[in-house]
Amino acid sequence: MERLTFPESFAWGASTAAYQIEGGWDADGKGLNVWDTFTHQGGDRVYKNQTGDVACGSYTLWEEDLKCIKQLGLTHYRFSLSWSRLLPDGTTGFINQKGVDYYNKLINSLLAMNVTPLVTLYHFDMPQAIEDQGGWNSEKTVEFFEQYAKFCYSTFGDRVKMWITINEPHIVAQLSYEQGLFAPGKSEPGYGAYQSAHNMIKGHAKAWHAYNTHFKEKQKGYVSIALDSDWAEPLDPSSSDDKEACKRYLDFRLHWFANPIFIDGDYPSGMKIKISEKSIEEGLTTSRLPEFTDEEKTMIKGTADFFCLNYYTTRNVKPLSNQSGPSFKSDLEAEGVKDPEWPISGIEWLAVVPWGLRRLLAYIKEQFGDPDIYITENGFAQSDPPLLQDTHRWGYFQETLAEVWKAIRQDGVKVKGYFAWSLLDNFEWTSGYGARFGLFHVDFNQPNLPRTPYFSAFEYAKVVKGNELIYK
Repeated sequence: MERLTFPESFAWGASTAAYQIEGGWDADGKGLNVWDTFTHQGGDRVYKNQTGDVACGSYTLWEEDLKCIKQLGLTHYRFSLSWSRLLPDGTTGFINQKGVDYYNKLINSLLAMNVTPLVTLYHFDMPQAIEDQGGWNSEKTVEFFEQYAKFCYSTFGDRVKMWITINEPHIVAQLSYEQGLFAPGKSEPGYGAYQSAHNMIKGHAKAWHAYNTHFKEKQKGYVSIALDSDWAEPLDPSSSDDKEACKRYLDFRLHWFANPIFIDGDYPSGMKIKISEKSIEEGLTTSRLPEFTDEEKTMIKGTADFFCLNYYTTRNVKPLSNQSGPSFKSDLEAEGVKDPEWPISGIEWLAVVPWGLRRLLAYIKEQFGDPDIYITENGFAQSDPPLLQDTHRWGYFQETLAEVWKAIRQDGVKVKGYFAWSLLDNFEWTSGYGARFGLFHVDFNQPNLPRTPYFSAFEYAKVVKGNELIYK
């Protein structure tokens, strides 16, 4: 048995997102967001046609969430603001004071408990009124987002010192605007992902500069963006084709956003070359990947005060060709596959590969200038109905935290905190309530939505309290 001690002042947290827990979809003047619209349209887009209309009821049951946070002894709590709860039409033309009051209560209560809030401005839930004007496919949204960010900084920034602008832009680009699987359900293969990503990167950069210019001196906070990435290894380590495919996989996943923000203000060269070649083959005169101007590159470069990583799984990568028509997948020419030896969590895509996180952390240290890193999401799903005695899942958490410890102590990675996904079982996007990631079980069949700790919650609380993992 080993005692793996974490650095002093290590941030121990759990994460949630507004649409996934709040409910109150039309309460107290909240405006529609794209997930309200998407789920209400039905059509089997979501597991059992479920919605986040009620979810965990956190808009009214927020004090129950605080009890969960207290029981875990967390030092930090990551949550997101609902843009349309604060600004029903997405603009500062009308401010919903009841939305402001709700987040003020939450923030003030967290601080009274000595819990540091880490606040995300945008976690997939674009106001429908902004989406109706093009959403992330439109340049106008860059300005709308900047104004929203300024509003949040001025309203909450006297108390919130850690900000994330956008959660997982890769997922938004791919699933919301390329494949149409997530709200708003726009399917524009070969174009949608790149255009929406282009505007998200600019929106993030504008929001960072807004803070840096107008708020940082007085509020003394920090701003970043949460990037998700698998770790990737060549399926056959001796195959040069597999190694090239693996490099492309990381380019099109992590470097797509991290290069502009952390390195040079521009997309990775391999990605630019590949999409340009494909575009020419299709008879186009310009690349389907938009270009940043020199001025935009200067604006984008260096717009993160720390590195936020959401990690769930690893893939073995091999080349994939002969995809018909322009698409992100066709441009990538690579496919990630699961090793049959890897255990699968309660959700099919999530193979449990703790060592992949350590390797990814070392890679980020090497590639992006040795930044301070916060693991802002990491978790393991149970299928429904879940086991309260989730000893198997705690085993996965143990393995993962041991790998984080190795990254810090043996690889010299500056990991500053770990946030489990998620505090509560919640509305898990198109998986609805069929995938249970929570440290606390939520009984969605009871009107009072009671929260009950899983075995993993008790064990995580011990880690937090001792700032160490007892590793068997």
